Amino acid sequence: MENSFKKLFYAGVGLAATATEKFEETLNELVEKGKVTDSEAKKFFEEFQEKTSGKREEFDEKFKSFVEKLGYTRNSDVEELRKRVEELENQANKANKKAAAPVAQQA
Repeated sequence: MENSFKKLFYAGVGLAATATEKFEETLNELVEKGKVTDSEAKKFFEEFQEKTSGKREEFDEKFKSFVEKLGYTRNSDVEELRKRVEELENQANKANKKAAAPVAQQA
């Protein structure tokens, strides 16, 4: 399931990158044709980046909220819990062996 989320997220990032590139190309073409000046194009591009930056943050928040609503657990979280359980099991086994050792010596 984590893979599906990663693919969806990276698709969104790729789409945003492509949109930025296309916007920049279009501005460059308009400058070459003399329809806008360099300074106007720079201003448009800066505004575009500001707006898309805010949207990226908004997208990240919505994505995190969506994942939380699903009750999704990251693989790294599950792996960390597995390690902790394994450590506790090892500690419990050692404690059981220590507790059983004196009984065996008395017999």
